[in-house]
Amino acid sequence: MKRSTLYMVAVGMVLGILTGMFISRRGKATETPAPKTSRLSVPTDSGWVAGPGLVEPLSENVKVGAELTGKLQSVLADEGDTVRKGQVLAGLVNDDYRAVVLAARANLADKQASLEKVIHGARQQERAEALAAVREAEANIKNTQADMQRRERLYQKGVVSREETENFENQYQVAQARYDAALEHYKLIDAEARSEDVSMGQAQVQLAQAQLAEDEARYQKTFIRSPLNGVILRRHHRAGETVVSSNSNPDPVFTLGDCQVLRVRMDVDEADVAGLRLGERAYVTARAFGDRKFWGKVVQIGEQLGKKNVQTDEPAEHVDKKILETLVQLDDAQSLPVGLRVDGYIETVK
Repeated sequence: MKRSTLYMVAVGMVLGILTGMFISRRGKATETPAPKTSRLSVPTDSGWVAGPGLVEPLSENVKVGAELTGKLQSVLADEGDTVRKGQVLAGLVNDDYRAVVLAARANLADKQASLEKVIHGARQQERAEALAAVREAEANIKNTQADMQRRERLYQKGVVSREETENFENQYQVAQARYDAALEHYKLIDAEARSEDVSMGQAQVQLAQAQLAEDEARYQKTFIRSPLNGVILRRHHRAGETVVSSNSNPDPVFTLGDCQVLRVRMDVDEADVAGLRLGERAYVTARAFGDRKFWGKVVQIGEQLGKKNVQTDEPAEHVDKKILETLVQLDDAQSLPVGLRVDGYIETVK
């Protein structure tokens, strides 16, 4: 009797344990898993909208290329370097352009010298030489005149022939002509410059100056300079590589940005744009910085809806949604790298 009672008790205990295990497993199997929370979530307090964004410099990304097609002779800046506006970042092979500039400078110097000569006339030594020639011609004409007159008197007395007398008359006429030529030459040298000669000389100088300016401008285009104070974000070419003129085909050598102030270009869903206002508070977060918030304010709101610019890589993301670009200027976010994807939150008007 006692054995059968103990047997029954043992069987009951085993059945109770198995029943408990079955119920426990069934409960776990029917338990509904908790939904996964999205990385981009609006704060619990109302009056905020959220959207993905990209960090960019205040100047946006500025791509700098060469204005002429050629081979890079030197690249003087690298990624991460801080540069100043006007600083030479790279240079093209430019020996031929420099030679043209030197020739233009020499031509300008020649035209300026010619103009100075026209304005100031002959030198003092040239004036003295011309005056001496006049005096010599004057003395010569007096001598030939005296000889001619003597021959005239002798001819009248029948001492000399008519042919000899005419010969001395011709010598006198030649001396007179030489005197007149010397006198006119002296007057020309000693006279002031004519206004038309000065105007012509000035025009030639101006033409040479314009040519020199054109050649120097083309020579300066062989140097790639920074258009702003900023940081080199990307270097696209090395020395020895050929670059194409940016006027015909975009071929940047550097990408620059003014990173003293950073902004975030946010994609705000079209359903949330009604409450956006300039100057409203905002902040951004990034996975790499944990729960840290980078505060700022709205400085620009787009005028037209467009396609999404930032992909969040969320499985349920709708890439065909319309968004409104909104710029948030950060107060202090120097530690954020340009191009970082962030989550932005903007306080809206209630």
